[in-house]
Amino acid sequence: MMVLPVLRLGLSCRCQTAGRTLQQIQRTPLRQWLLRRGQTTEGGHASVRMASIPNAASDRVLGRWLVGCSGLVLGAVVLGGVTRLTESGLSMVDWHLVKEMKPPRTEAEWEDEFSKYKQFPEFKIMNHDMTLREFKFIFYMEWGHRMWGRLVGLAYILPTVYFWKRGYFSRSMKPRVLGLCGFVVFQGLLGWYMVKSGLEEKTESYDIPRVSQYRLAAHLGSALLLYCSSLWMGLTLMLPANKIPDSRNLLQLRRFAKVTGGLVFLTALSGAFVAGLDAGLVYNSFPKMGERWIPDDLLAFSPAIKNVFENPTTVQFDHRILGIGSLTAITGLYLFSRRVHLPRRAKIAIGCLTAMAYTQVVLGISTLLLYVPTSLAATHQSGSVALLTFAIWVLAELRKVVK
Repeated sequence: MMVLPVLRLGLSCRCQTAGRTLQQIQRTPLRQWLLRRGQTTEGGHASVRMASIPNAASDRVLGRWLVGCSGLVLGAVVLGGVTRLTESGLSMVDWHLVKEMKPPRTEAEWEDEFSKYKQFPEFKIMNHDMTLREFKFIFYMEWGHRMWGRLVGLAYILPTVYFWKRGYFSRSMKPRVLGLCGFVVFQGLLGWYMVKSGLEEKTESYDIPRVSQYRLAAHLGSALLLYCSSLWMGLTLMLPANKIPDSRNLLQLRRFAKVTGGLVFLTALSGAFVAGLDAGLVYNSFPKMGERWIPDDLLAFSPAIKNVFENPTTVQFDHRILGIGSLTAITGLYLFSRRVHLPRRAKIAIGCLTAMAYTQVVLGISTLLLYVPTSLAATHQSGSVALLTFAIWVLAELRKVVK
């Protein structure tokens, strides 16, 4: 007869214990974090998918996505360089976000597109004897570049919407991701703004039609910023930070690496002015420029500052100096890193950066001496982004551990 009261007493104790446990759970940091994100509990059980909580696994997913996006941006930069080298960038004289996604198919559509192109300076001055078949080649080059740009936009925006809804982004991550998506849209608008500069009639100039070197540099620079930002965020999410003991040498190495990375970026950006002014064709000798170390027409324009951005001789000279400076800085970084005890991954990153720097210099000199062949010039342009990639990797490996 005593069994039934004992059972009732046991059940009562269990209910009280469960109630206390539930109250404790509701006071945990996880519960507070869920409440801040607008989540609720139902029936004493958290109605939250674990996948919606930012953790190491979700960070790896986001890291791979951002590295993949940076790879697409890299493809856009390379394809844009080839488009510039083949002088295809002015073949599409209209810009429509959706309409131009479908290229001409019938002969009548091609003739209509060709007739539009004939109304602009590039055809009138340079390509007045161009055939329809030749036009199709440059058209497809520019069309492919624009379609690749749209692919980049989708690769950023659509996953952002998905990951946002699933709660993958931390509070600090959200504005950065929105910034990347906004930058992609800005990059597309800037590309069309650049193309428009090459379609304008310039009655005061008898020079060959080309896009503004300023707008070209802005377009390339924004693409490189997007690439570096995406790659940096992706690598820092994917790769665990190296726990390197702080020391004076390590602090100096970090600063040295940041300066070197900035110099590599500036060298790559100066290449846009070289491409925009065809400055690679003015002095095809090395190490001297013609018969002199410093050419006579280095400051031919007035005011003097104008030479830095508009004089092909000065632009090539500056690019040479920046390239040699980058190589020197990277060599110094490699030698200095041997005095610091670094993890294996960081040593590999610095070694790859150094090897790529010497390869890039050889490519640049070869491109110059051979009068800028398209294939070699495209490889040199791609090498600049590869060099920038290794510089970002080095910075990611040397970053401070968050305490």
